[in-house]
Amino acid sequence: MRGRYANLRRIESLDPVVDHHEIYRISSGLEFPWDYQRSLEFALFRTYCVPSISALLDATGEFARRPQRRYDDTALLMAELAEHGYDSPRGRASLRVVNRMHARYRIDNADMLYVLTTFIYDPIDWITAYGWRPLSDHERLAAFHFYRAVGTRMGITDIPEDYDEFRAFKADYERTHFVYSDTNHRVGVHTRELLCSWYPRPFAPLVRLAVHGLITPQMRAAFGFPAAPAWLTRLEHGALRARSAVVRLLPPRRVSRLANDAKNRTYPGYPEGYEPGDLGAPEPRDLDPGWLRPSR
Repeated sequence: MRGRYANLRRIESLDPVVDHHEIYRISSGLEFPWDYQRSLEFALFRTYCVPSISALLDATGEFARRPQRRYDDTALLMAELAEHGYDSPRGRASLRVVNRMHARYRIDNADMLYVLTTFIYDPIDWITAYGWRPLSDHERLAAFHFYRAVGTRMGITDIPEDYDEFRAFKADYERTHFVYSDTNHRVGVHTRELLCSWYPRPFAPLVRLAVHGLITPQMRAAFGFPAAPAWLTRLEHGALRARSAVVRLLPPRRVSRLANDAKNRTYPGYPEGYEPGDLGAPEPRDLDPGWLRPSR
């Protein structure tokens, strides 16, 4: 069992401020790859509970026309940053794509700050509940410093310098901004149905209920989704905890799959034959000019 904690020992030997990318790469790519992937799926889902965010996404039509590509673009761009670092050639190329997409639209800085918090704290909360071991303080702080550096390179301003202060911002933002809207509901339905599409069609009703069981009551209210049966919610949480007990017995992962998933649905075999610049949503069409940032 000593080998199972070799990565943790490596993490504990590093500085969470200076070495935040190396720690985050090990944690997300080797220690908890499945947990990070699942938690970030629900982190993005969470951001659609904010009407100002969902309204823009609904207006672009991307979630209605290309939900899978939208998901894959976001997942791969973030994976490129996590695997190679934000100042690596592939990391800088990924950030150029992200910044180019965001630069088209009028996006409030507070909304950008909030989305950034979900990438930090939602995986931390998920792994606290379902991880095969607890995250160390080094891992939590490294995630904070990693995404703070990413946010700075995205032009996001007023990012708190303190871990607890930024978490408090997240909680306060959700308390005041999570309210129902029709655009929340539409984008939420498109995203939920995307998750359903990953399984055989006869399972779709059960997958819908499972999604409702894994999101918080506050999120369900913002989407206008019904609650899942209590027994199903208990079963889901129990299954996730049982999975963590099994994973604890496995040998440590030695090869990261952060940006190397041959089963990617939109870009088969990625990254073979692809560059970060190939990712990203196409130019918007028929979009209300009120959403667009004035050209300079």
